[in-house]
Amino acid sequence: MPDDDGCDWTVRPDRRGADDEPRVIVIGAGVAGMSTGCYARMSGMRTRIFEKHVLPGGCCTAWARDGYIFDYCIEWLIGTAPGNEAHRIWRELGALDGKSLTHFDMFNRVTDEDGRSVTFYNDPARLERHLLEISPADAELIRSFCRDLRRFIAIELYPFLTAPALRTVRERAETVRTVLPAFRLFWRTAATPMHAFADRFQDPLLRRAFRNIFFQDPEGFPLLPYLFNMAAAHHRNAGFPQGGSLGLARSIEERYTALGGSIAYRSRVARILVENDRAIGVELGNGRRYYADHVISACDGHTTVYSLLGGRYTGPRIDRLYDELRSSPGALFPAVVSAFAGVDGDLGSGHAHSTTYLLSAKDAARLPGALQRSLVVQLRSQYADGFAPPGKSVIHCTYFSDFAYWKQLRATDRRAYWARKREVAAFVRSFLARLWPGIDERIELIDVASPATTKRYTGNLDGSILAWKAFSDADDVAARLVGRDRMRLPGLSGFSMAGQWVGLGGLIRAASTGRFVTQYLCAEWDMPFTAWESTVREPWRRERLGRLPQLDRASRREGSGG
Repeated sequence: MPDDDGCDWTVRPDRRGADDEPRVIVIGAGVAGMSTGCYARMSGMRTRIFEKHVLPGGCCTAWARDGYIFDYCIEWLIGTAPGNEAHRIWRELGALDGKSLTHFDMFNRVTDEDGRSVTFYNDPARLERHLLEISPADAELIRSFCRDLRRFIAIELYPFLTAPALRTVRERAETVRTVLPAFRLFWRTAATPMHAFADRFQDPLLRRAFRNIFFQDPEGFPLLPYLFNMAAAHHRNAGFPQGGSLGLARSIEERYTALGGSIAYRSRVARILVENDRAIGVELGNGRRYYADHVISACDGHTTVYSLLGGRYTGPRIDRLYDELRSSPGALFPAVVSAFAGVDGDLGSGHAHSTTYLLSAKDAARLPGALQRSLVVQLRSQYADGFAPPGKSVIHCTYFSDFAYWKQLRATDRRAYWARKREVAAFVRSFLARLWPGIDERIELIDVASPATTKRYTGNLDGSILAWKAFSDADDVAARLVGRDRMRLPGLSGFSMAGQWVGLGGLIRAASTGRFVTQYLCAEWDMPFTAWESTVREPWRRERLGRLPQLDRASRREGSGG
């Protein structure tokens, strides 16, 4: 029986007409899954996405409570300035259609326990003057960092359009022409750990502050990503889109459905159907089966390999990722605790949009499961309009946290789990009152999401929202999955993977895997890969977010801390 898209997905591929469009099933309506759907539709394939949640976006999401919108994901989005490959992808996916963009002059501010602050301006001249005022004794190191930032500003390299194994000689030559003059810069900054660089500062604040340019210390990152992203922000290519995380997801969803694709929500895939080592479809949790010529999983990698496929199709790279590196320190990006505060009134001007506060040992001990002595405070009402009712504000506080701590609590002692979430809320309330005296009386609610919350709603391994950590051993292995293995698993045909677990974290990288996996499929089926930019330019409105999920009674009890 045909579904809403006019296609009967219950018919097996070997029982359809030879002239029928090739059919592709995508598991997961996150950014990668919807990107895959968009590019597959543009290239002439019939597609259907199955999503277990009621919303698109995966981790790129938001939820509502008492008129507030709590935006969970985007802190900065690579590709907000025209003229580069990242921007082209967002335009092809309709992600920025009709939206205003917010850009900040600074990347982040870091403030220590004594109130001393470092502001990481995106402009190298302004940054250099500021840092020299803080520590003239560190002039040589400061000038070195700012000189490298100027060099990165002069180079724009965003290789997101063509899958690595399909790049033409001309494309490879153009990349070489871009990279070669700055090869020593890339090599040196990629080989210099930020920790080693920061430890060279004489000023103790600078030693700690440089580690936290990315809000919290990702540990193990070299200099290169810091310089790359600050340079992007300088070019206004790392902004914040109107509508935020869910707004981005909704826009891609609209682009996908306008192209003729369909999404089945509340449709959890229980297993991938395989015959003779070929994926032929999926079976949902309710037992219904749907068939296709190709299945693409854009959901959690561990779930895909070991649950949906039963662990039958692995190999040296997959085994290393999920057996060896999963438990290796620094392979997975840490999970986070998020605490959103809804505040009656305006917070006033003069406050940085994002500040990392370095905590005393006593304060840090009050944050359950904390991995570092710091708390990030972001004034989300500065990022875009519409996150709070008129005359009110939203503050988002986060810290890296231990997933195992929250997992065990939730599994063994729900009362203790809810108590720890209330402790997070109580600390956030008292801490914000130090920053804005009297604000505790204006805080209307505080909503806390733990790493266990992330795992429950997205299925992400260990609650990690950015999957494998870039510049780690896992990065090298995942790169081979994309380039050498063409996003396939050994011994299994008719199947591919997309998303963060092969392309690593970051929304633009997730979106690019949708382009790559479609290009590989087109090459296999001898079909032309086709993509074009969306032409929708009507102003984006908050109403296009649709109905956001409200907390049910159980979740309200978990999240209530105000």
